[in-house]
Amino acid sequence: MVEYEAILTLKYLKMNKVFKISLISSLAGFLFGFDTVVISGADKQLQALWNTSDLFHGTFIMSMALWGTVLGAIFASYPCNYFGRKNTLIGIGVLYLFSALGSGLSLDPYSFSFFRFLGGIGVGASTIAAPTYVSEISPAKKRGQLVALYQFNIVFGILIAFVSNFLLRDFGTQPWRWMIGIEALPSVLYLIGIVSVPKSPRWVLFKKKNLTKAQAIFKEINGNELTESEIEEINLEQDSATSQKFLFSKTYRFPLILAFLIAFFNQLSGINAFLYYAPRIFEAAGLQESAALLSSIGIGVTNLIFTLLGLYLIDKIGRRLLMIIGSIGYILSLSLVSIAFLQGWQGISIPIFLFLFIASHAIGQGAVIWVFISEIFPDSLRAQGQSFGSSVHWILAALITLFMPIVLSAFSNPGYVFILFAGMMILQLIFVLFLMPETKGFTLERLNKLLIK
Repeated sequence: MVEYEAILTLKYLKMNKVFKISLISSLAGFLFGFDTVVISGADKQLQALWNTSDLFHGTFIMSMALWGTVLGAIFASYPCNYFGRKNTLIGIGVLYLFSALGSGLSLDPYSFSFFRFLGGIGVGASTIAAPTYVSEISPAKKRGQLVALYQFNIVFGILIAFVSNFLLRDFGTQPWRWMIGIEALPSVLYLIGIVSVPKSPRWVLFKKKNLTKAQAIFKEINGNELTESEIEEINLEQDSATSQKFLFSKTYRFPLILAFLIAFFNQLSGINAFLYYAPRIFEAAGLQESAALLSSIGIGVTNLIFTLLGLYLIDKIGRRLLMIIGSIGYILSLSLVSIAFLQGWQGISIPIFLFLFIASHAIGQGAVIWVFISEIFPDSLRAQGQSFGSSVHWILAALITLFMPIVLSAFSNPGYVFILFAGMMILQLIFVLFLMPETKGFTLERLNKLLIK
């Protein structure tokens, strides 16, 4: 009995270890969420302060961070592979810190845009480094939940950004400086934590060819070493990847299609456009500015609750079923939002439908996208594959955010925009039903064999 309890205690401690490391590295997602959404509270203040046109405001003020994100997503695979996942995560923290301080102290729209661009590079790079790192240190049975901690931290960061914006809305003569600059605090805390995590054992094995060190790291994290069969699969995968030379070969066509489509539909749901312009959309629905900011907090709370539900379910019912549930919720909620705007419904109807939209995103695409993309590429090309999927995601996010002020000004009724988003979610449901495979419970190397022909 004593021996049995000792074994259970040991397993708990080791699981606690991998959870702690995954949580620390996933805090890059908290900064991602905070950085992405904090601008929504400063949106109209900044346009009024610098008297910019809708085009300039959308291009430089609101979407400049997203263009940095695109750059970070495209090129982050190189430092991830050369310097390692851990060192890249440290560099990301530095970018967040400089961006927060520089943006909050900016005296003109150009310097503001530059520092927001730096933060965007950090966001884009984090979507590569953090999911890649966590997927490589996690046991197969818990990989979905552990990688999804990154998404949980994103939505937690979003919630805290909305709350922070609400609390600071009247702070000082220029509240936007405090809204933007306060991100420096979590950036410092993240940097303190990330220096303590170990390197990825899979990266050490396939990049540094150091089996002894890789085994020691894996044992430190999980309590057991990589098995001989796992090592053999990693080496065979590395040999196969080397023979193919680059990601965009015919061999990896199917994973590339999957990564492209899940990222494409993620943004064509309208999620980033809504998060960036939530207060403005709520005001269009008839709410006052203060009530609009408060409703934004409700969006953050809904996002957090349903992300936790997705986190709980992702390794139980799988990625594919969550995507089906989310897609149906998208179609229903976006259609209702569109009807409500077109029919001129006032009061709480539109916020309720938008809460349903956020819940559908959180339990579906939000919980699945970074997990799924991190699973479908081989070890040696995982960072590059993650970079490809993230780049598609962020290019579309930047374009949609850039044109959203123009679209909202051009259309007297936002309902027409939501009709388009609802139609795209019908196509997403078709993609999930007929093309998307289930990845739950497979080792990364086993998935490689199943998806790559």
